[in-house]
Amino acid sequence: MRPKAMTASPTSKQIAIVGAGICGLCTALGLAKQGHQVTVYERDDPLPDGGPDEIFFEWLRRGASQFRHPHAFLAAMSNLLTEQFPDLIENFWQAGARKVPFQEMLPPELSQSYTPAPEDEALWLMMCRRATMEMVLRRYALQQPNLTIASGIRVNAMVTEMIGAQMQITGLTIQARAASEEPLNVKADIVIDAAGRGSPFKRWFQQKGLVIKTESHDAGIVYYTRHYQFKPGFDEPKRDGKTRSAGDLGYLKYGVFPGSGGHFAVILCVPCIDTALHDAVKDDATFDQICLAIPGLQPWLGADHAVATTSSFGMGNIKAVWHDFSQDEQPLLLNYYAVGDASVRTNPLYGRGCSTGAIHSKILTDILSRDQDPASAAKQFAEETRKQLRPIWQASLDEDRTGIKRAQSILSPSNASAAPTLKKRFAIAYGDALTRATQIHLRVFRGAFRTFNLMELPGAFLKDIGTQALIFWTLIRYGAENKKARVVPGPDRDEMIAALAPEATQRAA
Repeated sequence: MRPKAMTASPTSKQIAIVGAGICGLCTALGLAKQGHQVTVYERDDPLPDGGPDEIFFEWLRRGASQFRHPHAFLAAMSNLLTEQFPDLIENFWQAGARKVPFQEMLPPELSQSYTPAPEDEALWLMMCRRATMEMVLRRYALQQPNLTIASGIRVNAMVTEMIGAQMQITGLTIQARAASEEPLNVKADIVIDAAGRGSPFKRWFQQKGLVIKTESHDAGIVYYTRHYQFKPGFDEPKRDGKTRSAGDLGYLKYGVFPGSGGHFAVILCVPCIDTALHDAVKDDATFDQICLAIPGLQPWLGADHAVATTSSFGMGNIKAVWHDFSQDEQPLLLNYYAVGDASVRTNPLYGRGCSTGAIHSKILTDILSRDQDPASAAKQFAEETRKQLRPIWQASLDEDRTGIKRAQSILSPSNASAAPTLKKRFAIAYGDALTRATQIHLRVFRGAFRTFNLMELPGAFLKDIGTQALIFWTLIRYGAENKKARVVPGPDRDEMIAALAPEATQRAA
């Protein structure tokens, strides 16, 4: 529990971080690099020995419910890690993570005539399981002289005091989870809440009479994951443009998340109100049956190419949540900062959580490096969070609402809305043209790829005049044919239900 020795700078502070997930570790590494003495308190057991497979299958991460669900490590996060910790990135390659460059993501129509642009060097993704990401980050963190990870420690409460009319946090009450030790108060100049969506700080704020303004919107879905590994002699299928390894059938969303060492995961996402499919994805046999009925998943799971390495397991309570820890533009609690899911949460289906957490971490560490005044730093942090993350959060929420409406129209066609207005029909046609344009115009694809990877705010590429011209040209040139780009091959819901096991058919009746 004692901090490691370090050479303190004049502005060095004692910083306590609650939660050693990806966002907590990124924040800890950034602040330790600035010379602060950082202690991360983590309820779960320490990282065990072994490689990526042992970590994935054996490490009990009770505090991270999404630990074994697939994650996307987008270009925004990958570049931030590379820029901040250049000696770290090699550790990922040694652990088997894969770098997927921009060129490999191009549609077949564009790959043959591809001409690189300077920005393409930054447009890459990292492919690995979350267990690998946490393993590499944590082992790297343990090597830093002024960073301590205190595992198996439960945080029972926050310690506060009043400075005039303003409350500030001055430490934490901690206790070893697996021992009979008495609780202990530890001091901290700054406390950072990286405890995720189940953070206990919300309850402690309420007990202190501090009112957090919260926006919460249910996505109306549940998603289930199953992990697989290719059998010897089989490799990841090549992109051919004919099938989609991720898509939306309206009543069901699916996606493949490639990992390393031949591992990959498949997710199936269904509306909570669809009890028949909800029950079906819980069962291993019907989960696989659904996958094999989808053309985009057949190259991965068909012809006995892969073996399952886990059962099907789910995640619910999926919401878009935004917390505001201020009142009248002043912080509710001085020297307290919430990062990642403890502050801003989006639907994990879109794969933005880890990357928005890394962005949020960088926002905070940058502000703390230049502003020593807690009130001023808190105000800047709130402003930059809203500026950089609110558009991403809003885009995710809009996608949730669109998905809910589409699912409802399929499950309850009698309740479907009236025929679309002229404005709505144009918006649909424009969306179809945009989708088609990303497949045939490199400029449009590159812009959409920047947005997808959070390298710019959502939709920023659509302000480019050249991009607008290409989309309108596609709209005029191909007309109604553009809607083919929107269609994801696969059975409709009735066909899917009929194809499932007899008990699933009976449940749907």
